[in-house]
Amino acid sequence: MMKKIKTKPHPLAAGTFAAAALATALTVAAGPALAYTGQQYEAQAKVSLQRAEAMVAKAVPGGRITDRELEKEKGGSGLRYSFDVKVHGKTREIGVDAQSGKLLENSVEGPNAD
Repeated sequence: MMKKIKTKPHPLAAGTFAAAALATALTVAAGPALAYTGQQYEAQAKVSLQRAEAMVAKAVPGGRITDRELEKEKGGSGLRYSFDVKVHGKTREIGVDAQSGKLLENSVEGPNAD
């Protein structure tokens, strides 16, 4: 009689799947790697840029990031990733708290974008 052994998936397996899903769900602007401003705040961020981009992919499926930045701004912890995402001919502003990973903003960018 064979004994069944319960196994758990390797913790990195889920991350690998998430990275693959991100690659198919979100397109970064064509051309060289898209740089971002605010890199001087990276050491203060608990959430990585890649994790924030994964949140953007969930919030705006099929969107294309055209701009990204890590900035100090009111709201949440005061440190946030801000993304401009082009989807269906409109640009959306997506904000992700760089400390908690919470989605802070998901709105259509107005005519006077900053």
